[in-house]
Amino acid sequence: MLAGFKTFILRGNVIELAVAVVVGTAFTALVNAIVASIINPAIGALLNAESLSTALVVKIPTVSGGTADLLFGAVLAAVLNFVIVAAVVYFALVAPMNYLNRRAEERRKAGLPAGEEAAPPTELELLAEIRDLLAKRDSTPPAP
Repeated sequence: MLAGFKTFILRGNVIELAVAVVVGTAFTALVNAIVASIINPAIGALLNAESLSTALVVKIPTVSGGTADLLFGAVLAAVLNFVIVAAVVYFALVAPMNYLNRRAEERRKAGLPAGEEAAPPTELELLAEIRDLLAKRDSTPPAP
């Protein structure tokens, strides 16, 4: 039973998931600090409030005669935080992985092994290409 637990813990997916959670938590704290310390106060200053979280407050009457606060600025701050996190995840993780996957797929279709680069053209191939381009250029009538 203990050996099975050891196998489970040392399985690659569990370790990778644990690292992802730790890095994700640290990343979230970083983004939250940037949004709360820089972006929210800057937008709040535009709206004449201490921060975005305290801006756009609507007071509504309650049944007991008091008031309740609708914090639209806090909701807007959460939406802004989400958009920033999503943008960073997309541009830092998703887009590069999509590029690498596309490149690997192109290499697979070309019949190249994953780690090898395509052989550079030989001198004869380059000279033939230059010859063909020059012939094409010379056979094209000049523009009036």
